[in-house]
Amino acid sequence: MPPCSQLEAAINERYRETVDSGRIEWNPTLGHMLGHRSTRAFSTAELKPGTIEVLAAAAQSAPTSSNTQSYSIVAVQDPSRKARLASLADNQGFIATAPLLLLWVADLARARAVGAEGGEDLEALDYLETWLVASIDAMLAAQNAVVAAASLGLGSVYLGSMRNAPEAVAAEIGLPRGSYVVAGLSVGYPDPDRPTSVKPRLPQPVVLHREQWTDAGQPALIARHDDHMRAFRRSQGLPDAGWSQMLRDRFRNVAALRGRDQLVSILRRMGFALR
Repeated sequence: MPPCSQLEAAINERYRETVDSGRIEWNPTLGHMLGHRSTRAFSTAELKPGTIEVLAAAAQSAPTSSNTQSYSIVAVQDPSRKARLASLADNQGFIATAPLLLLWVADLARARAVGAEGGEDLEALDYLETWLVASIDAMLAAQNAVVAAASLGLGSVYLGSMRNAPEAVAAEIGLPRGSYVVAGLSVGYPDPDRPTSVKPRLPQPVVLHREQWTDAGQPALIARHDDHMRAFRRSQGLPDAGWSQMLRDRFRNVAALRGRDQLVSILRRMGFALR
C-alpha cells in the first residue's frame, strides 16, 4: 500500500469518513497516534525489563511549563496495592489485572521543599494557575507515555476514576501535601482474544476551526457522528447509543461526577490553596 494511502486509511478509520491528508507521508508515530484505542483487557504476559524506565524517560521528554517539571509518576505493580486502588476507582477489574499502574501526580510539594531549602516560602504555589500548570504538566507527560507504550506493543487506558477518592488514593501511595493524582494509566499487553477497534471521533469541522471559532453546520455534523458512534457500539456489542445521548447522560447531573463535584474542597484539604 503506498504511504499516502496507508495514512488516509488510518485517518478515515478514525473519523469513519474521508479526510484529505494532502501529500503527507505515513510514519510509525502517526500510526500509533491514529490507531490509538483504550485497552481494558490485558493478557497475562509480563512486561519486559526496562519498560517502566523507558516509559518514564518518554514521559519526562514531554514539554513542561517553564521547566518546573511539577509532576511525579508513581509506578504500582504490587497486586494487593493495585487491588486496593481499584476499589477506590469504581472497582474496575482491569486496574488489578494489568501488570502496571502508572499514577500521574501534580506535584507542588517538591517545589515547596526546594523553596524551604533556600529559606523561601514560594507564594505563587498557592494560586490556581500553578495548580493548573502542575496538572497539565502531569498529563502532557502521561500522553507521551501512552504513545511510547503503543510503540512497544503495549495497550493502555486512562483512569480519571482515581479522582473519585483523591485523599484515599494519596494515602495509599504516600503522597505529601501539595500533590494529588490527576489520573491513572493501566498498562500491559492487550489480550489477543478480546481485540478492540478504533473509536470514531467528531468530524474535523466540529473541532478544527480556522482563524475564528464557528458553530456553523455543527448540528448536522454531530448528527452524522451520532450515526458513526451507533454503528461502532453495535460492532462492539455495546448498547445502541449516539455520542449526543452519551454526552447528555454524562453531564445530566452531579451524580455522574462520582464524588468529583467536591474536588475543590478536597484539593484544599490536600494542600492546594487555589487562590
